[in-house]
Amino acid sequence: MAFYFDKFEDRKPPEPLPHSIPVELAYQFFATVTLVFGGWYIYWRWTASLNYDAMWFAIPLVVAETFAYIGLVLFTSNLWQTKDYKKRPPPETITDCVDEDLPARPIVVDVFFPTYDEDPELVRLSIIDGKNVSYPHNIDIFIHVLDDGKREEMRKVAEEEGVNYITRENNVGFKAGNLRNAMEQTHGDFIVICDADTRPFPTFLEHTLGYFRDPDVAWVQTPQWFFDIPEGERLPKVLNKKLGGFGKFFGQACEAVLGKIQVGRDPFVNDPKMFYDIIQRRRNGANAAFCCGAGSIHRREAVMQAALKGFALQVDEEVDQFAAEVDDEALRDDLSGMMKHQALLETEFTPYKFHVSEDIYTSIVLHSDQDRQWKSVLHPDVESKMLSPQDLESWMVQRFKYAGGTLDIAVNDNPLMMKGMTLRQRAMYATTIYSYFGGIWNTIFLVSPIIYLFTGIAPVSAYNFEFFVHILPFLILNEISTMFGTWGINGYQGKSSYLSFFPVNLRAIWTVMKGEKIKFPTTPKERQEGNFFHHVIPQFLIIALTALGLVYAGVGLFIGTNENLYGFITNILWGLNNIIAMSGL
Repeated sequence: MAFYFDKFEDRKPPEPLPHSIPVELAYQFFATVTLVFGGWYIYWRWTASLNYDAMWFAIPLVVAETFAYIGLVLFTSNLWQTKDYKKRPPPETITDCVDEDLPARPIVVDVFFPTYDEDPELVRLSIIDGKNVSYPHNIDIFIHVLDDGKREEMRKVAEEEGVNYITRENNVGFKAGNLRNAMEQTHGDFIVICDADTRPFPTFLEHTLGYFRDPDVAWVQTPQWFFDIPEGERLPKVLNKKLGGFGKFFGQACEAVLGKIQVGRDPFVNDPKMFYDIIQRRRNGANAAFCCGAGSIHRREAVMQAALKGFALQVDEEVDQFAAEVDDEALRDDLSGMMKHQALLETEFTPYKFHVSEDIYTSIVLHSDQDRQWKSVLHPDVESKMLSPQDLESWMVQRFKYAGGTLDIAVNDNPLMMKGMTLRQRAMYATTIYSYFGGIWNTIFLVSPIIYLFTGIAPVSAYNFEFFVHILPFLILNEISTMFGTWGINGYQGKSSYLSFFPVNLRAIWTVMKGEKIKFPTTPKERQEGNFFHHVIPQFLIIALTALGLVYAGVGLFIGTNENLYGFITNILWGLNNIIAMSGL
């Protein structure tokens, strides 16, 4: 059977970014100076720059700038240092991975491929690659297809490939419930979590099991790599098609100044290299790299221990809630004992939390285990390949799950309040949670130039020399520090994506604040047909209103009704940046 990605099968994954101490030191220097100048700017904004004649405009903007600055502080702490775990040789027997006296025997690994409605032939490709995983020592690898779709065709594919097929009567808990059901029927020392389209490389176990020589390592996350991302075309070639020789010459001139430009590359900014190679990798030093599901390998003992403690805590909380209403101490103790016995029978034991973000939730539980102090590892090398969202509908489904799931955890199981985490771990989780609130202040940043361009009302007392003295050093230093902090990766595309992400963030925030549960839809693995313009109406409105505002203010400047040249220049640059950021979607 042919798939659209067949032509990409020969693509090779990118190497992890090389760690450069000089670059890291440069980042730490410029980031520190940036935060100092940023703090100076924010102080000045609150104390000396507000337009008291338009406080309805001035206050929201300075509040947005303050919250964005707090986010910058958190992000700087995340990017501060790369501290990879030492790679160790693959263990020969299970005794190499535990600190207890066990008989030497081969390590047992279960590879899970959860599936629901994906094409069985697509899953077959993942199974085949899973069967090709090799290991330098004697090892038992068992592959399991976890089919929540209960499809006979999927069962047939599993039988033809000689792997285990697991299904269940209901879909309680969705993916998390599917994983729990599989854990009840398997016994591996380690569990590899894949998605239906995750295709592990032969070296997957050889390169990751060595970390488990440390008996405190609970899981290892490998970077996800989407091998089907469009590569686009070089700018000279694109312009040559549209404008002929002049276009080609202009494109070459642009590349001579700006470097190679690929038009149409990664239209949905799906490339996760920034997330894994920069954000997650630099959390290793804080023992705070969280699990992202697909491409991860877990120590079964860690998952079960965490689940048992969570199970006991849940039962105790339910019993204490009711027993506390009984005044008589002896009667309360007897009642608690009886209720606890009944609650143990009625409460479901869930190794993976029934949650749309069960992966990060499990990470939080393990990182907060005071008794065991489990470790996590972000392995920097790509060890599998996956498929990216192919259309706007799929992209929106995926991004909303990420945002909504994380915010739901923050509201209902806030990791910052959990005992057992270190201060640095709390800071890393706070960075993740805080970033999803960015839709609020990003909305203000997008609307502010529109307000000025149409009304001429400024949120600052004046666009004068003092204003530029305070803001320009901060903005310039921030760009320089970002360049060093993300050395080797195009940072602008990520920042643009984050800005254009504001409607999804706002929807996720509103959904969680209303108390609604985040749904569990699977991200489609095939391109969805249809017109999805309704998903980008907010971005389109920002582009249209900003463009109209630029024209309106420009005409006003020309005919003399608007005489604030510096204000116009500032907001035209601000507005153009917003238009470029929104235009990708």
